[in-house]
Amino acid sequence: MEKHIRGKAWKFGNDIDTDVIIPGKYLRTTDMSVFAAHAMEGIDPDFSKNVSVGDIFVAGDNFGCGSSREQAPLALKHAGVSCVIAKYFARIFFRNAINVGLLIIEADIDAKNGDMIDVDLEKGIICVNGDPNKTYPAGKIPDFLLEILEDGGLVAHRKKQAEQNLAETK
Repeated sequence: MEKHIRGKAWKFGNDIDTDVIIPGKYLRTTDMSVFAAHAMEGIDPDFSKNVSVGDIFVAGDNFGCGSSREQAPLALKHAGVSCVIAKYFARIFFRNAINVGLLIIEADIDAKNGDMIDVDLEKGIICVNGDPNKTYPAGKIPDFLLEILEDGGLVAHRKKQAEQNLAETK
C-alpha cells in the first residue's frame, strides 16, 4: 500500500448510509462492475461516470451507517476510490472496509469537490490543495490494520498468513 496518496476530493455530508452508497436493488449480483456503476447514484447519479481511479471520498459524521452490507465499501473501491476520509465511520462500515481492503481514515477536514487531497500515512497528516493552512491530523491506522489493507483485505491477509505458516512448518 502506498504510504502517500494523492487524489481529487469527492465531498459528501453526514449520515451517508449503505443504501445510498449502493442501493439494495443491485445486491442480487456479485459483479463488482455493477456495484461500481451504481455507487452513490442516489445522491449523485453521475458519480460513477466521473470518479477516477485514485480519487478520495470525503464525508462527515456517521459515514456508512445503516445495514451491514459489505457491498458498500466494495462499490466505492471498485469505482476507483483510493481512500475514504470521514469525521466518523459507522463501526460496521469501518470493519467491512478493512475486510475488503478499502483504506479509511477518521479525520475532520475542510475540503470541497475537486480539491486535491494529499494523505501521508507515515506522518499521519492530510493536506488540502498543498496549503499548509489546510493541514489536518489523520487518525493513525494501527500496524495490524495496515497489514490487512496492504494484503488487499482480510481474506487475502489470512490466506497469506496460512501460506507463511505452512512454509514455516516444512
